[in-house]
Amino acid sequence: MTKHKNLSIFVPHAGCPNQCSFCDQRSISGTQNPPAAAEVTALCDEFLPKENGADYEIAFFGGSFTAIDREYMISLLEAAYPFVQQKRAAGIRISTRPDCISGEILDVLRQYGVTSIELGAQSMQDDVLKANLRGHTQEDVNKASALIKQYGFSLGLQMMTGLYGQKNYMEYAIDTAEKFVRLNPDTVRIYPTVTLKNTLLETKFLNGEYTPPTLEETVDICAQLMDIFEENNIRIIKMGLHADTGLEGKIVAGPYHPAFRELCLARRCLCKIKRQLTNIHREEYIIKVNPKELSQWKGQKNSNIKSLGSMGWNVQIVADAAVPKGEFTID
Repeated sequence: MTKHKNLSIFVPHAGCPNQCSFCDQRSISGTQNPPAAAEVTALCDEFLPKENGADYEIAFFGGSFTAIDREYMISLLEAAYPFVQQKRAAGIRISTRPDCISGEILDVLRQYGVTSIELGAQSMQDDVLKANLRGHTQEDVNKASALIKQYGFSLGLQMMTGLYGQKNYMEYAIDTAEKFVRLNPDTVRIYPTVTLKNTLLETKFLNGEYTPPTLEETVDICAQLMDIFEENNIRIIKMGLHADTGLEGKIVAGPYHPAFRELCLARRCLCKIKRQLTNIHREEYIIKVNPKELSQWKGQKNSNIKSLGSMGWNVQIVADAAVPKGEFTID
């Protein structure tokens, strides 16, 4: 399978009417200028293949795309759309707020080759949305999702774990994931909340009003979310924040890790092995896995092997090309 590729074009905080508790986009946008239409044309021409771009999408990220000045929004779409018409890209992907979707907006997006719309839902609990100054409700997510699917767009939903105001981080994350499943998105993104400098969340953290979950707790949560979405055939296209040195310097607290998805994959593997070992009793166990997944079954720095050893299971994990990906055998 050919890997899907995005040409990501950042529109910094443009159009967003709110300053969410966790967001420092306004400080970022002060040092980054929104792209002009000519820049979009130049980027597309430079980075998209000259033909057969079926695996590429032009992606406008970073702000609330459908809430920016309409003339500016259309100028960006007009710059990108010819590359879709020339089949140098399969379509255009945008991200926006759930309360910035309407039939009229979707008509415009469809006219200019937009194929995928991601909604920054973040949570499906109104009290949490309110506490984090999101400015929209769960019902806004429900209505926007239904309308996007009705118009034939691919629907993506974005969620955050460990948000301020959640009384139980695991329960709230699973509740949001299950409500996402009922909306039947094509894709999801999962972002652990991190506390950044110059945000309301930083103030609440420093005042002791907010205690973020640990990295271990967050990995446990997100490993379960992966199970929920996989069981419902919903593709997870992103887990964790992009490993960016600029971002790392702004983090005050929270479960950030540059290889977050790999940690979650390893945790899922550990849970699967533990479930099987509870039914088998022997002195030593040899677990065979597909060679391409050996590192995630072993865990980072052999963490899964060490964890199993601490529970009394003497385990070796070895590669065997005969074992299908996602499965394992115990000898």
